[in-house]
Amino acid sequence: MGSSTPNNQAIELETYSALGLDATGKTPRVLSLLSLVLERSIQRNEKFLNLSKKKDVVTVFHGSRRPAMSIRQYIERIFKYLRRSPSCFVVAYIYMDGFLQRTDGFLTYLNVHRLLITSVMVAAKFIDDV
Repeated sequence: MGSSTPNNQAIELETYSALGLDATGKTPRVLSLLSLVLERSIQRNEKFLNLSKKKDVVTVFHGSRRPAMSIRQYIERIFKYLRRSPSCFVVAYIYMDGFLQRTDGFLTYLNVHRLLITSVMVAAKFIDDV
């Protein structure tokens, strides 16, 4: 087998970029963006709940304490072990948003992990299953 030349490496990087993958070809960029959107939403919601003294609607998705794993790590772990398409994660985000709107709830550190895994599994049934 021949070694990679700088030109071949540039083509590979361009291909990964076109597919929305990072330079290593492992994590799709959309997952990084999703984790960033979720993190910012949670920070905004937690600040709002603290300042307004408003109570969040408690659902079956709420935990008693904040999980130690970051949202980004959790998304990457789901992607790695469940082997779902990046589009599945986008649909999962839409499901999460719809659920929170219907329940008048807020996305917080206490519910994001459980909502995320549940919505990914539902989205996987709709998007990825044949």
